[in-house]
Amino acid sequence: MASSDKASIQPFAFAPAISAGFGLFLVVGSIAVSATSFQAFFSLGGLIIVVGGVVAVAFMSFQTGDVATALHSITTMLRQPGKTHEDLRSDIRCIMEWSRLVNERGTRGLESKIDMNRASDSFINYGLNMVLSDYTPDDVRAMMSTAADASYERDCVPVEVLGAMASHAPAFGMVGTLIGMVTMLGNLSDSTTSIGSTLAVAFLSTLYGVLSARLIYMPAATKLQQDVDSRRFRHQMITEGMVMLAANKSPMYIQDRLNGFLRPDFRDYFDATAKDTEAIGLVRAIGAADAHEMWGRHGAKVRYLKAANA
Repeated sequence: MASSDKASIQPFAFAPAISAGFGLFLVVGSIAVSATSFQAFFSLGGLIIVVGGVVAVAFMSFQTGDVATALHSITTMLRQPGKTHEDLRSDIRCIMEWSRLVNERGTRGLESKIDMNRASDSFINYGLNMVLSDYTPDDVRAMMSTAADASYERDCVPVEVLGAMASHAPAFGMVGTLIGMVTMLGNLSDSTTSIGSTLAVAFLSTLYGVLSARLIYMPAATKLQQDVDSRRFRHQMITEGMVMLAANKSPMYIQDRLNGFLRPDFRDYFDATAKDTEAIGLVRAIGAADAHEMWGRHGAKVRYLKAANA
């Protein structure tokens, strides 16, 4: 199985990248129209105060690994999601294949198959170990649900880190502004010619804080939360599959049960582990909607497949 807990680097998603580029173009365009120079909107001191303060508070508030994960998610928030409905359908087919092995050769056949081609996903490995240990379906559900909930809680911590960074960024922007105001007032008696430029630099810190919170930290937190929720959804589906595998359910039953986790246009209404390719080709030829209406209940589906095999 190609899925894993830590997804590999994905290509950039077309729509989010275009939208982000268009939004950045509008911001830069407004600056170009309203200002005589882009340099007027750059302040190294303001950037250091905002970025440095936010990162420092994050490392003081959370564990280093969680902060590193949160910062890494900022660089990947415009990429394609690691898990899709096509991946879920692939997971269902793998579980169906394992069910066929259990029905034909028992857990020994499944164990030999898994040893030859070990799944790379730690959560699936955990579930397979529970099945091969001959735990009851209820025990498998309880242990895998605990593992899924624990994984979800751990994955939510970087989301909390980004949320905290989003809330701290405007505050440190105000800190930079206050520092600039104090500096300006301290030099007020010497000369009044630099008041305008000093005040502009002071307000840039607030601008950096608000923009970084709204354009970086908050979108990254939302995107990461979506990825975490998708991973939890997949874990729930795999848990159901492993429970049915422990209960020695048929591949057709597992398919129909797990189809409920997929969008209607991703569902398979035929037995993907059937060996007769001619029967499967006939089922595909009539279309999923017509086949679903013709089959009705499981018994009708089996009779239709047998008729196709005849």
